[in-house]
Order: sequence, then structure tokens, then C-alpha cells
Amino acid sequence: MEKNYSPATKCIHSGYKPENGGPMALPIYQSTTYAYSSPSEIGKLFDLTADGHMYSRISNPTVDFVEKKIADLEGGVAALCTNSGQAASFLAVTNIASAGDEILVSSKIYGGTTNLFSVTLKRFGIDCTFFDQDISGEELKKLIKPNTKLIFGETIANPALSVFDIERIAAVAHKAGIPLIVDNTFATGVLCRPIDFGADIVVLSTSKYMDGHAVQLGGCVVDSGNFDWTQNDKFKGLCTPDESYHGLVYTESFGKLAYITKMRVQLVRDLGVYPTAQAGFLLDLGMQTLDVRLARHCENALTVAKFLKDSGYAEYVNYSGLEGDKYYDLAQKYLPKGQSGVVSFCIKGGRETAVKFMNSLSLFKNAVHVATVHSCVLHPASSTHRQLSDEMLVKAGIDAGLIRISVGIEDINDILNDLKSALEKTFC
Repeated sequence: MEKNYSPATKCIHSGYKPENGGPMALPIYQSTTYAYSSPSEIGKLFDLTADGHMYSRISNPTVDFVEKKIADLEGGVAALCTNSGQAASFLAVTNIASAGDEILVSSKIYGGTTNLFSVTLKRFGIDCTFFDQDISGEELKKLIKPNTKLIFGETIANPALSVFDIERIAAVAHKAGIPLIVDNTFATGVLCRPIDFGADIVVLSTSKYMDGHAVQLGGCVVDSGNFDWTQNDKFKGLCTPDESYHGLVYTESFGKLAYITKMRVQLVRDLGVYPTAQAGFLLDLGMQTLDVRLARHCENALTVAKFLKDSGYAEYVNYSGLEGDKYYDLAQKYLPKGQSGVVSFCIKGGRETAVKFMNSLSLFKNAVHVATVHSCVLHPASSTHRQLSDEMLVKAGIDAGLIRISVGIEDINDILNDLKSALEKTFC
């Protein structure tokens, strides 16, 4: 794809390119397997010496086109799609960390990812240390141990909506010889490209804004191709022979594509977390309007944030597009085009008042999902972050009265009228 094309154009044209007389729409390659002319041709695939698709548990032509589109949008050299955002986060970490290793993770991340890292990865022998993403570089540096393999954070945290200082934290990570992984779900490559600011790996839940219509689950891992995996002995899995492929060394055979290749032919091969061709088609369809939808989401969300701030019913409002917000300056640096459609606010009166307000809404749907064209509302403390202790909730920036609003692309007057009506029913 032409590098000078805008994100809006890449959302439509990157990835699949019709041949002369070919279909304009991305074809759905509905097949689990692929035929070749001889055993030797298939043998080359299993030796990783030839390109091609051997089985749809590892790759599929439809999904492959979408991977190319996402890599182009995010500014990476390669991407790998998964069947959920959780799978993408799991693969991104376990591709370079194993039993006995540690990872450093921002405490202000999605509750499901917190559970994945602090509970499930612990069962695999990988320790997780959470840190306050606003601490100084010197303080963060002190947390890095010899067995620390990476730092992980979210561009826009869910649901705290803090903004991750990518460039500053990337500098600390790189000085220690470890990569920075950034979850870019709420921003996508339309609003922010973490790779441009020093992130080495990007993960996404494509179920959110990329799909945009709540019709299919998915995730993606994008590699910048910039991290030198050979600079130290921390990443032996990439730099030493893989006996399951006759002693092949990924960094030697694939260069900048080493990280994604290893993930695909090792982890995806064994875990079976690859999306279907139908899911790839639906994701591509959603991405074609991503730039247009995000503009409306951001515009509506800023209007809602201003309304809630001035309503008199909120203890505080979290939205980095608001002047005076703690993360306003970082948002202007990393997210100048908009700060997503998600707003969170702490309603006066705490948990009981929050529930009453949510039950009084009409247009807004009570839903766990976020970043769809529909306006949705959620109470994190009793849902997505229900497993967290009170102490962990505080560290994640979640109060009992915190409500997460995913502002859709409906008419803004209808959105505001529904909020006004619910607040009046709650407090009057």
C-alpha cells in the first residue's frame, strides 16, 4: 500500500486488491485445507521455506488479506489475527515469555486482561507485576528485573480512560533491552499508531471499533519489525534452533518477520486460535467504515463528556478530550484526531445510584460490549472488573459509582435527551 495514503483510504484499499475482472468484495475462502501439485510442494510449507496455506488452523487467504490491511493501518511489518482480543494478548506475551519469567503491566488495563495476566499466566509460571503508568522513568526502571521480558499497557485504558505515555515508557523498555507491547483497541491505527512512538508490538481486540457492529469476535497482533531480538540472551526462543522445524532459527530465516512467524507456526499451530474466513470477511467489511465511524464516535463522546461534567450529577468525568482532564496533554500528543467514543463518570451516590440511573436509560443498552455503533452502558465494578479486589479496583481507577458509557453514532440530540431523562428520574 502507498505509505502516503491516509488511514481512511487504507481502511478501504489495503490488503485485498482485485485482479482484472475479479470481485470487488473480499472473497470468502471457505475451506479448511488447500491442494498442491506434489508432496514436495507441501513439504516446503512444513519446512517454512515456501509461502502458502496448508491448513486454516494456521492461515487462510481471506484472513491473510485482513492481516495485511491491519498491519498497514498500524504501521507494522506483519500482523496475525486471532479469534479474540484475549487470545491476541495471550499470544503476544507467551511468544517471548515462559515459566520463570516476569512481565510488567500497567495497573490501568481491561479487567479481563488483568485476570489473564495475574491468574492464568501465573499457572504457566509467568509472574506479573502491575505498576502505576504515571510513575517516573526512574521508578519504572527499578521494577525491571533480569527475568523481566516486556512492558504492557493500553493506549486508552478500559475503563479508566487514562492515556499511556508510549514514547516515555518505550524509552525505558528499550534501555533495558525489552520490548513494549501496547493494546491499541480503543484508538486503532486511525486515532493513534503506537509504533510511530516506539511501541514494538501492538495488540487489538478487533471485536470493538474495527468490527464496529458487535457481530464477531476477533483479535490481532501487529509487529513493528523494529525490535532487535538478538541484542541479548533474553529471547532464546527466537534466536536458537526450533527442533520442531529441523533446527530453524527464526531471526536468521525471517529477519523482521521472526516474531510473527514464530507466533503463527508455533503457538497458533498448537493452540488453534485462528479466526474463520467468515469472521475475516466481516472484520474487513467493518474496517472499511472505521475512519468514518470513529469520527462520529469521538464527536458524540466529547459532547456527552461536556454534558456530564456540567450536569452537576457527576463526581468526576474521565475523558481525555476534556480540557482540564489529567491526560489532556497526552491525548493531544497521541490522539489529536479524537479520544474514542468511550466516556466514564462517577455518579454521585455511589453503586445504588449508578444502578438506578442505568435502569432509567432507554436508548442506551446495558451491555458488556463496547465500541459498537449502538450506545451502551456498563457498571465495571459489578461486571467486567467483578473479580478484582477493592484494592485492585482502586489501582485500576474504578470507584463503586463509576459508569462506563460507550457512545454510539446515533443522533447526538437523542443521546443527550436519554441521558437527561435518566438523570432526572434518578435524582428527582
